[in-house]
Amino acid sequence: MNNSPLQKGLEWVYNSFKKNTAKMLVITGTVGWGLSSLAQVGAVMFNPKIKKEQKGFLVPQALLDAIVNIGCFFVITQSAKKIISKLASTGKIAPSKVRTFLNNNKDLYGDKVGKLSLDLDEVIKQNPKFPKESYYSYKNFTTTMGTIGASILASNIVTPVIRNSMASDVQKKYLTKRPQPLPSSGNMKI
Repeated sequence: MNNSPLQKGLEWVYNSFKKNTAKMLVITGTVGWGLSSLAQVGAVMFNPKIKKEQKGFLVPQALLDAIVNIGCFFVITQSAKKIISKLASTGKIAPSKVRTFLNNNKDLYGDKVGKLSLDLDEVIKQNPKFPKESYYSYKNFTTTMGTIGASILASNIVTPVIRNSMASDVQKKYLTKRPQPLPSSGNMKI
């Protein structure tokens, strides 16, 4: 087996996220937004073609963009992941094998299904007949799909709306503080 740093890294990723790919999506997406934002700020700061006066406006705007991009992405995707995971672990949403198990054991779980008092992760520990492979596969799939949907919502709808609104406010403040040029006397008629 190859013991290169890349191989070790890939094995770590696989072992860390094989049962929770949604968590990997949240982490890698947030890191991706962070690196993208860092590149955007750096590009503005170190570009010699951008005037210092423009940098005074563009750098804060890029930093504000970074905060909005990273914050919205993380909050929305993490929230969706947790909500969907909780829906699966309470049995509110479940694959047919889990539904059948819960229906066959109504005396134990019937009135708890879909309520916060039920935790199917604990049921697995107590009952060896629970269809855990079906449950974990379904839970991983639904949280992953929900996280993908939330990341699309965050990146393509929520973030641009918030970012554009905030950028507009910053631009208005910048333009009001900026000294206005005086009209030249050559154009005035007496």
